[in-house]
Amino acid sequence: MRLMIVGSLNGQISTAGKIAVSRGAKVMHCEDAEQALGALRAGKGADVIMIDVKQDIAAFIISLENERIAVPVVACGINNDAAAAVKAIKAGAKEYIPLPPDAELIAAVLFAVTEETTNMIAGDVSMKAVLNVADRIAPSDASVLITGESGTGKEVMSRYIHQKSKRARGPFISLNCAAIPESLLESELFGHEKGAFTGAVARRLGKFEEANGGTLLLDEISEMHPSLQAKLLRAIQERVIDRIGGNTPVKVDIRLIATSNRDMEQHVRDGKFREDLYFRLNVVNLALPGLRERPSDILPLAQMFADKYSEQNGLPQKKLSEAAVEKLRTHQWPGNVRELENAMHRAVLVSGETEIEAGAIMVSGQKTAQLMAQAVSSQAAAAAAVPGNPMPMASDNAMAASGAATIAGDNNAVLVGRSLQDVERELILNTLTHCLGNRTHAANILGISIRTLRNKLKEYNDSGIAVPGAGGA
Repeated sequence: MRLMIVGSLNGQISTAGKIAVSRGAKVMHCEDAEQALGALRAGKGADVIMIDVKQDIAAFIISLENERIAVPVVACGINNDAAAAVKAIKAGAKEYIPLPPDAELIAAVLFAVTEETTNMIAGDVSMKAVLNVADRIAPSDASVLITGESGTGKEVMSRYIHQKSKRARGPFISLNCAAIPESLLESELFGHEKGAFTGAVARRLGKFEEANGGTLLLDEISEMHPSLQAKLLRAIQERVIDRIGGNTPVKVDIRLIATSNRDMEQHVRDGKFREDLYFRLNVVNLALPGLRERPSDILPLAQMFADKYSEQNGLPQKKLSEAAVEKLRTHQWPGNVRELENAMHRAVLVSGETEIEAGAIMVSGQKTAQLMAQAVSSQAAAAAAVPGNPMPMASDNAMAASGAATIAGDNNAVLVGRSLQDVERELILNTLTHCLGNRTHAANILGISIRTLRNKLKEYNDSGIAVPGAGGA
């Protein structure tokens, strides 16, 4: 993950950078917003930008939009300055990090914004077969098309191939074709020249040039508009690109990997994807099995995620109980590895026993309010077993889970007669209040993404329901 830091904040932001480096990020520092814009135009890309609130964040984000540069921005400020946080979020920042920096908070924010992971577990025979092919083709420069259902780990496999390739020392650049509007995607891919369109105040290098000497991942390529597919085909065939507004072809040296969760052959038959481009991409096809097709990997993955989120939240590591193991084994995992990861993240935060209990693991079809009520009851029982001991919570992050008690009360009867929507809203708002408005902490506790939380809060605001202010990230 590439982190760009903008500003100084009396040295505090450099401390944040050191924390990010310790978490595996590649960090670049820019003195101000103008220098940052220059670096981005020159192809020194970033996956996330941390910027001092003293900088003109609104103007910076407007410049990014005008120049068609798509990168999430996180604001930083000294201590919990609620006014600065609100101003930064309104200006378009994705999150706000108070400084001096908290290592776990920065790790949580960077993970929430980028959602990057590189862990690979492949013990099941079906996954081993795919990995064997990946190992054999990794050293080549052949284009690779990785297919599979959502959540099967296509980007993780892409990074694995890059790390095993002769380009491992070069950049690994990822672009989600489904997440970027069509009007921005061409510029993101190929860059543009000064004056190519309104707002193009300088030359900007695109992802192809950023990835020069390395690997370019085009995630969910099946969502790319047909008008761009022809330009992409030429880039793959001839290894040259044309910047928007440019007259001189630019040579590029990349290895291309593409992913899709669709049936690509059917997509071609439906006329939604060029057949010639499909064949160019599909030199090697790696079809990742769903998690239910690799049952031997479920428990190792679950324990890995449990250990990961225990460490991230300052909680003691726990093993899975026998009942939890049985629940994990019998679930069909329609959301695949991503669903399992989210389930274990929630379980770590709400578990109240010495081992992760089955009731702490929420799977698809189970309601959040039910899970939280069970967890609170379990934790209360565990606390009552030790005279004079309050409900045990190992960290401030995990303590926010006790906000569910406001809904659960002393027993579950208070839930009867209320709609799920009302219960969910109260759970979200109470958790957010308990976290002092910190969106990232609240999302982690609730086991939902930052984007989902923001969408819920927008719904509440639009309905005239008061939402706690952003006093933290």
